[in-house]
Amino acid sequence: MKVLIIEDEMMARRNLERLLAANFPDMEIIGECGSVKESVEWLSGNPDGADLIFMDVELSDGDCFEIFRKVDVKANVVMTTAYDNYAVKAFEAGSIDYLMKPIDAAPLRRAVERCRRSVRTIDAGRLLDELVKRKESSAYKERFLVHFNDRIVPVKGDDIAFFYSEDKNNHVVTRDGAVYIIDGSLDLITEGLDPERFFRISRSCVFAKDEVRSVTKLPGGRLRITPATTVPRTFGNAPDMVVSRSRAEEFLTWLEN
Repeated sequence: MKVLIIEDEMMARRNLERLLAANFPDMEIIGECGSVKESVEWLSGNPDGADLIFMDVELSDGDCFEIFRKVDVKANVVMTTAYDNYAVKAFEAGSIDYLMKPIDAAPLRRAVERCRRSVRTIDAGRLLDELVKRKESSAYKERFLVHFNDRIVPVKGDDIAFFYSEDKNNHVVTRDGAVYIIDGSLDLITEGLDPERFFRISRSCVFAKDEVRSVTKLPGGRLRITPATTVPRTFGNAPDMVVSRSRAEEFLTWLEN
């Protein structure tokens, strides 16, 4: 079976390669893409090249829906994503399956065996319609993938105290005081957050509403937040805990409501 991997996160790509090699020695990885553009180019040049495609939903230059809009996908497709709010029950027919990252061996074997048994190829039109429908109805991200040493760890949104930027890296702090590195800019992270639960208090910090223990007024109309979680020493001092004057009124309205 010839396999194409469409995945923009290198660690996730390597994990999938390792699992495929360990569980399916008959599989041959014939291509890897990290973006919509690369995927469209590869599929256009190899329309019948792959038997099975592992396809991440969110790619470096957009989402996978664009691939189906631009090229005819003939292979069986298994979706892989860190987003658990893309419901997959709609795709558990025929050759389509869905895996949450980080991928484990058991669900991977299930997905591959389902594709082996399938005699039908993907209905790209139906898949596109359903994916767009699910995307529109599931607005916010509920789980985030973070880096801890050489591992990728999923963190639930309910467990997050705040996000912050420091020394060109983005971090997430959990309610138990753990600090992890997270991919993506704060702009991109904020887009996936529920605005009822999270507020961007500055360019370098996004706070969870339940994490605000108290607020102190500062000169000039700014606000200082005292978090409920004990702030790790690696976080540094006050700047990222201060709401700017331009955002103070909006922040208090958000906090009250």
